[in-house]
Amino acid sequence: MKHKVSVRFMMMCVLMTVCLISSNLFTTKVFTLWGLVLTGDLLIFPVSYIINDCISEVYGYRLARFSIWVAFLMNFFVVAVAQAVVIIPGAGFWDGGEHFNYIFRMEIKVALASFAAFFAGSTVNATVMSLMKRASKGRYFPLRAIVSSIAGDLTDSLIFMPIVFWAVGFRRLVLMIVCQVLAKLVYEAVLLPLTQHVVKVLKNKEALDVIDEDISYNPFHILDI
Repeated sequence: MKHKVSVRFMMMCVLMTVCLISSNLFTTKVFTLWGLVLTGDLLIFPVSYIINDCISEVYGYRLARFSIWVAFLMNFFVVAVAQAVVIIPGAGFWDGGEHFNYIFRMEIKVALASFAAFFAGSTVNATVMSLMKRASKGRYFPLRAIVSSIAGDLTDSLIFMPIVFWAVGFRRLVLMIVCQVLAKLVYEAVLLPLTQHVVKVLKNKEALDVIDEDISYNPFHILDI
């Protein structure tokens, strides 16, 4: 670790982690909206990609990679503890066991799918944002934010959805993937003006606008910040 990080950066890491953990709880609900088949994490998960964009844009790929690992490891911790709590026998008078287990018991394949999808999708998002910023010399943030989010969301959905929802059939699975990606893209596009404002404020407050040069995009170089 070469540099200290700011309180603002750490708060964004915390928010990103909360979004990820919450999305695991909300994804168990499937609903339809205007004919689109969606999962409950749609309300919160895209925020993690917006935060990823902000961190990548202001602090650079190194700190974006660090924030991804922080969120990933904290999510792993919560999932592991939740499985331990599920195993503990409930009191004889408690009748909430079935509902509690439905929310918190994750099949191994669901947990692995969630971990892999988030890590791969977020890493792709941060990498695309970094490479495009370097190529454009820091211009066209709205375009870079949308393109990187498409790449990240698509990577995430292509990993998570087939593993978890394969039983629904190929045609419905493809529809779910398309709906999820499109819905998340619309979500992030609507919030783009807010994202731009946050980025502008952060750049002014932190006196930073990192354009990555001569860095490793290896996602496992965790402490290279």
